[in-house]
Amino acid sequence: MTKPDVLMLYPQRPKAMKQLEAAYTLHRHDLADDKAAFVAEFAPRCRAIATNGHAPVTREIVELMPDLGLVSCSSAGFDGFDVAALAEHGIALTNTSPALCDDVADTAIMLLLAARRGLVPAEAWVRSGDWARNGAFPLQRSLKGGKLGIVGMGTIGQAIAERARAMGQQVSYWNRRPKDLPWIFQADLIQLARDSDALIVIVAGGEGTRHLIDAEVMEALGPEGLLINVARGSVVDEEALIATLSDGRLGAAALDVYASEPDADPRLTRLPNVTNYPHHASGTVETRDAMAQLLVDNLDAFFSGKPLLTPVDLAGYVPATETN
Repeated sequence: MTKPDVLMLYPQRPKAMKQLEAAYTLHRHDLADDKAAFVAEFAPRCRAIATNGHAPVTREIVELMPDLGLVSCSSAGFDGFDVAALAEHGIALTNTSPALCDDVADTAIMLLLAARRGLVPAEAWVRSGDWARNGAFPLQRSLKGGKLGIVGMGTIGQAIAERARAMGQQVSYWNRRPKDLPWIFQADLIQLARDSDALIVIVAGGEGTRHLIDAEVMEALGPEGLLINVARGSVVDEEALIATLSDGRLGAAALDVYASEPDADPRLTRLPNVTNYPHHASGTVETRDAMAQLLVDNLDAFFSGKPLLTPVDLAGYVPATETN
């Protein structure tokens, strides 16, 4: 029996690759030297794309694929994809948010703890001998009883909120729409920042959220406030972040994502009030395997005529004028 043709823009984990190679004819764009020529030759015969947020799906690729029905993405983020082109052509998109929920939520809490308890400078205090020479490390701040604001109350936002509540945090959130949840909804993002000791950002990337966290939000969070970004670098105005951290209008930041990755701006990463992590919130063997497996399972569902496991509602990412 002839295997379905799949255009592979990004390689997957070894176990997933074995399944894909057994079930499909994979056209390895990721290995091609002349990628434009490769797409022109092989893309038109493919009904699905296997990719990752690091290998965007462009309008040019979409329009070369008349039978394209699915883009199966092995990451949560897809802000580099031309979602308008997908929507216009009726192409389904799946991602892997459920698979990475717990690890990303854990990382958000890790960054909250690391920044509030001074983990990085404290480790250096021990390693350098300052503890012996200069005595006890300076007192830090407790989390219990603190006010945590969460920007984005999707699956991961809710997982963060549950963890924070277990730690004695008072949780409020901003979202496009209020949800029937046990935490306080705040429709005004500036007021949420003003009312919070720390603000965790976990919204989708893309033009709809670009620079959602701007200087006004940072100033509202204030000189004792902590900004944590586990969303996308584009969501935060990085120039404003550098300025407010440098002059004391914002107290501290803990970041998993940056505007220019992996070449993060040293004006930001070298600031003493910044805790850095290398966009690795989902970076465990277990989670990356689960993400790749979701990509496989969505492809299998598509070619079997079954409902997709993790479809993305493109209407939430494409302005109405672009889908007409």
